[in-house]
Amino acid sequence: MKYFSTRGGDELLSFEETVLTGLAPDGGLYIPERIPQLPADWRTAWAGLSFAELAVEVLALYIDPAELPRAELRALVDRSYSTFRAPDVTPLRPLHGRTYVLELFHGPTFAFKDVALQLLGNLFEFFLQRRNARKAPGEKRERLTVVGATSGDTGSAAIYGLRNKTDIEIFILHPKGRVSPIQEAQMTTVTDANVHNVAVKGTFDDCQDIVKALFGDKEFNAKHRLGAVNSINWARILAQTVYYFLSYFHLGRQLAATLTPDELTEVKIQYVVPTGNFGDILAGYYAKRMGLPIDKLVVATNSNDILARFWKSGAYEKVDSSTPGAGGATAPAEGSSDGKQSAEVGGVKETLSPAMDILVSSNFERLLWYLAFEALAANDAATRRGACDTVNSWMQSVKTDGRVQVPTKVLELARRDFVAERVTDEQTLETIRSYFESEPSYVADPHTAVGLAAARMIAPHNPPSTVQVVLSTAHPAKFSDAVTRALQGSAKFDFERDVLPSEFRGLLEKERRVIDVEAPRIELVKEVIERFARDEDAPAAAGASV
Repeated sequence: MKYFSTRGGDELLSFEETVLTGLAPDGGLYIPERIPQLPADWRTAWAGLSFAELAVEVLALYIDPAELPRAELRALVDRSYSTFRAPDVTPLRPLHGRTYVLELFHGPTFAFKDVALQLLGNLFEFFLQRRNARKAPGEKRERLTVVGATSGDTGSAAIYGLRNKTDIEIFILHPKGRVSPIQEAQMTTVTDANVHNVAVKGTFDDCQDIVKALFGDKEFNAKHRLGAVNSINWARILAQTVYYFLSYFHLGRQLAATLTPDELTEVKIQYVVPTGNFGDILAGYYAKRMGLPIDKLVVATNSNDILARFWKSGAYEKVDSSTPGAGGATAPAEGSSDGKQSAEVGGVKETLSPAMDILVSSNFERLLWYLAFEALAANDAATRRGACDTVNSWMQSVKTDGRVQVPTKVLELARRDFVAERVTDEQTLETIRSYFESEPSYVADPHTAVGLAAARMIAPHNPPSTVQVVLSTAHPAKFSDAVTRALQGSAKFDFERDVLPSEFRGLLEKERRVIDVEAPRIELVKEVIERFARDEDAPAAAGASV
């Protein structure tokens, strides 16, 4: 299996090169040259597998065994998921009716991104160690400078996945004051020498744009050998496909206890995914394309609804052109990750679900490539190049004009596999309350609540046999302000008893290390990397300002 860029499909990379490179030099994202189909006996052969065993089966379909032998892949997978608290890694929990939650927050940082980033950290280290083992004595070792942007959870998950890894430096950019206190503490209290937290005065999109610009700077990239941990890195998407398969089998076993065999065959499974950068739901799309029999995927967005608007009109635009005066600043969102800043900076609205406060969803480009390719109605090298040219043109329009309108055929293809809903902060709070007060009682974080609210909106339009699985992306303790605001009127709610895990106690009081950047400018971030990146293992520098 080889990989190519969504913007220029001529150069083919190995899995190792794809993982270590992250973002293509032309600004595109790497995708596999084909989507492998499931083996004929997958329903029976995979049915009883553990998460780790299933991960090996799924990942092996995308990785040449000559590159990563099965035994070594299994060792990497076992090491990656031994850090999770739940034996199932991503357990499936029934709620009331035909709604289930797939809990993805049982990793070391209590967020779904641990599933991918624990594996990615081990892949980085494995490939670097193997390359360095082949070098002659005295030859300079290969090192990787990992650069990423976070709206909250990616940063801590990446840091925990890469802390103290040999030959790796990690720089994580986050928008200063725009992540939750727990998220900030999880990142900045990690003081390993190879970890560098960078607080940028700006938005997540500013941070993400800086990261993309760094990867696009060929001279700087070559000097520091940049690596990506954001979901632009293909390995993250691949790792996340696994829990769609695992939950499919777990759901089948749970339903078999209450349904007849005939009823079971009629069941339609619908995954509802809180969506920001489009990586989590894209993994579900790959699983479906591989042959997993699931219904339409539900894109659940908050008020930063570029994706929900796309599925309504086919316009992918940063600011809603149909709303007069869109983009003006409003009052701060009480109970959000930051109650002090303006609720809207550069078009990004601050909401109670801050990890989804994103203007442009990077991974959406991967889906756009498949839509463009299918719309061309052929399957050859020329069609692949044509799809790359189309995507490149679309993304340039988004960059220069802030929008692109896709053809009707492309929108129809998108609607075949997806449906989208927008959820307000008020609906988010009401959903947290209603599920806490229901039987069984469930405390949802605000991102999961967006998914649960979207599921309710979609449910009346579904066939009666539909079962909904909502992806629960973060532990509610990571968003204490929003959860407490929603439940403060409930006499039976106690945050410390019902929500707070022991791992979070005292976290806010720990020593921190952070580098402040006073403006969202690439030159300032380059200066930070030049100043703090270490050629060899050395003590960490103290925090600073740039």
